[in-house]
Amino acid sequence: MNADAPPSFPIASLLFGLRAPVTRRHYLLAGAALFALKYAVDAAVVYAFLRRAWPPEAYFIPSLAVRDRLLGSNVPTSMHATLALASLPFLWVGLSMSVRRAANAGRSPWWGVAFLVPGLNWALIAVLALLPTRVDAPWGAPATTPFRPLPGQEPVAPLESGVRDSVLAVLAGVVVGLAMTALSVYGLRTYGAALFFATPFAMGVVTTVLGNRGPVRTLPSTLGLAMLTVVATGAAILLFALEGLLCLAMATPIALAVASVGALVAWTIIRHARHPARLQVLGVFLVGLPGLAGMEARVAHPTLREAVSVREIDAPPSAVWRHVVGFTELPPPPEWFFRLGVAYPMRARIDGAGVGAVRHCEFSTGPFVEPITRWEPGARLSFDVRSQPPSMTELSPYRHVHAPHLEGYMVSRRGEFRLTALPGGRTRLEGSTWYTMAIFPESYWVVPAEVLLHAIHDRVLAHVAGLAERDVAR
Repeated sequence: MNADAPPSFPIASLLFGLRAPVTRRHYLLAGAALFALKYAVDAAVVYAFLRRAWPPEAYFIPSLAVRDRLLGSNVPTSMHATLALASLPFLWVGLSMSVRRAANAGRSPWWGVAFLVPGLNWALIAVLALLPTRVDAPWGAPATTPFRPLPGQEPVAPLESGVRDSVLAVLAGVVVGLAMTALSVYGLRTYGAALFFATPFAMGVVTTVLGNRGPVRTLPSTLGLAMLTVVATGAAILLFALEGLLCLAMATPIALAVASVGALVAWTIIRHARHPARLQVLGVFLVGLPGLAGMEARVAHPTLREAVSVREIDAPPSAVWRHVVGFTELPPPPEWFFRLGVAYPMRARIDGAGVGAVRHCEFSTGPFVEPITRWEPGARLSFDVRSQPPSMTELSPYRHVHAPHLEGYMVSRRGEFRLTALPGGRTRLEGSTWYTMAIFPESYWVVPAEVLLHAIHDRVLAHVAGLAERDVAR
C-alpha cells in the first residue's frame, strides 16, 4: 500500500480540522490551490480599493512593514480591515495543516508552528512538501493516560496537582508577557508583531504545556487558562504603570484571540502526539521570541500615510478660508473616546500670514506647532508639523502614566486644507493629515488610528462649516 495515498475524509476536516492526517500529496495540492486563491482574493481587494495590481512577490517579503509600503500612503482603512479578515482562514488552514504534515512526516508537530514566522515559513513549507509520509507517524488517537512528570516532579493528588499546575502555568505565561513587554518597549523601543502577535501566541502555548503536565484538560478549560493569563498580564502591566487602560483595551482583543490559537494548537499536539516534546518547545519559544523582536526592530520602518476627510459647505471659499486659517473655541466633544483621554482639537490661531507664518492648533493635550509651507487664499493651506503633544492622556489608577507609545510612534508629519468652489456659492473642503504609525503590524493599528484621525478631521471641518455658513447667513 502507498503510504502517501490519501485516506478518505471530508475536505473541510482536512483543511480546518486538527485530527485528519495530512500527507505530502494533500499538502502540495492544498498549498498550491490556497496560494492561488489567497492571491486572487487579495488582488481583487486591492484592485477594488486602489485600482492597481497587487504583485505576487509581496508574499515572499518577510517584513510586514515593507509589504505595507507597497500599498502606498493613501489606503482606505476599510481595505486594511478587509485584507486582515480575509487572511484569517488562510492563516488557520496553513498552520493546522503544517502541524499535521510535520507529524505525518515523522517530525515533531511543533515544526508546523514555524508557519507563522515570516521568512521561515517558506523554508518550512518546502521541507514539509518534500518529506515522505511515515507509516508510524506519531499522530494518533487522543491521549488517555497522564504524561510522565517532569524531572524532579513529585507525584501528588490529582486535585492538588491541577491547582498547582494552573497557578504555575498562569504565572509562567505572565512572566513571558511582562518580559517581552519590557524587552520590546523599553529595550528595543518598538511596538511590533513580536509583541502583539508572537508573544500572546507563546503565552498560550506556555500556559497550555505547563497546565497539562498531568491528565490532559478539556479544551474549554485550557482556553480559559490561556485567556486568564492574558487578563492577568494586562492587570500586571496596569499595576506596574507600564501602560494605560485605553491602550490595553485596544490590544486585549487581539491578544486574547492569538493566545487562544496558541493554546488550541498546543492542546491538540499534547492530546494527539505521542511525544509532545514539552520542555524542548518551551526552550525554543523563550529563545526565539527575543530574537524575533530584535530582527523586527531592525527591519520595521513606518510608512507615510494620508488620511483625507471631506465636507461640503454652504458658503463660498472666501468665507471658508478665514476659518481654516484659525478658528474659535470648539464645543466639548460628544464622542466617548475623546472623553476617555484621546487628544482632540479645541481652537486654532496663526502668527503672521503667508508662507513662513506659524499656525498653533491647540489640542486637549497641548499645541501642534505648524509652520505654513503653502498659502493660497481661498484655495490651499499647507503646513508641516514642527512639534506635537501626546496623542492621549492615559487612563490609569495612578496620577501620571507616560507610556512610551504616546510620543514618537503615531506622528503627524504635515497637513493640508484644500478648498474647491462648487456651483451655487458652495465649497468642497478637504482636510489631509500625513502621518506615520511606528506600531506594527501597521495594518492592524492603522484601523483605529484612522478612525480617530477622521473623527478629529470631522470635528474641525464641521466647526469651520458652521462658522462660515453663519457668516454668510449674516
